[in-house]
Amino acid sequence: MVDFSGWEIPLQYPTGINQEHIAVRTNVGLFDVSHMGQLRIIGNQSTEFLQYSTLNEPASLKIGTGQYSMIPNKRGGLVDDIYLYRDRDDSYLMVPNAGNTGNVKSQLKVQVEKYDCHIVDETDTWALLALQGPGSAVLLDHFVEDDLTALRKNTYVETTLSGCPARLARTGYTGEDGFEIFCRPADATIIWSLLTEAGAVPCGLGARDTLRLEAGFPLFGNEFTGDTNPLCTSYAWVVKDKRFYGKKAMWEPKCHKVLKGIKLHRRGIARQGYGIFKGEQEIGIITSGTISPMTRESIALGWVETKYSDDGTSIAVEIRGQRLEATITTPPFF
Repeated sequence: MVDFSGWEIPLQYPTGINQEHIAVRTNVGLFDVSHMGQLRIIGNQSTEFLQYSTLNEPASLKIGTGQYSMIPNKRGGLVDDIYLYRDRDDSYLMVPNAGNTGNVKSQLKVQVEKYDCHIVDETDTWALLALQGPGSAVLLDHFVEDDLTALRKNTYVETTLSGCPARLARTGYTGEDGFEIFCRPADATIIWSLLTEAGAVPCGLGARDTLRLEAGFPLFGNEFTGDTNPLCTSYAWVVKDKRFYGKKAMWEPKCHKVLKGIKLHRRGIARQGYGIFKGEQEIGIITSGTISPMTRESIALGWVETKYSDDGTSIAVEIRGQRLEATITTPPFF
């Protein structure tokens, strides 16, 4: 068990990180992610407010759908990356990262004063479980009456899960098919037991990190920070050309460094903060690294000077004083 933003979370279960990771890639795993924040934005101008305060297009969401998005700050960087679900014409549920919920809420509360809507912190109202893997729909289908095969990615359904009211969203952070299960905190242990007894492998924070890295997904605090311009990443598609907070500082950036994937030629873990080199010149820095449980290759994400960022470029990563040969690539790694 480890402390994570004030929550006590399992780093791994007795099966171990690699086996948990492989279970998600090949069948089904279950995470408790109740530490994620939940903020309700509700009111007549909730859509207009979110159009201004987030980078994606909330106005394009139909009721029962969700989208990945980001919260910009005034200097062209980010407060957080989020998921946003539309409940009604005038109501949305925003899911920020656990450690950033307070920062997101503080910024939004200042901005929302100009709009006919308000923000309610519902973090303690929800528990959140993530059932992830190619077998997740088949397993979950045993416990709900709804036809989950008809539920598309980034949509959700309100249902009952073996008698417990739940929202099943076809979303996740692993690179696999899966569902995020919003439920009452009192029902979380019931649903957890139900799914693990049916075959879902319990998974901890360690596997969650290796899965998202193998899929090439960024983590706020590693790849993304308050100074990250998302237009210099592969997530530039999130940033829509519209009026939004901090647009002038973000727009048309000179991307001196870009976020890229890196494969080492031999085993070694490229940890956050390790230097990236081209010859004797340091050209970037590692943000996350691991050994892929699926390919057994050493993989990483890092910020690299733009002129050295083409796929296939030969570089080196300095690990404990030794420079290991590596290659620039574009994720996913598996």
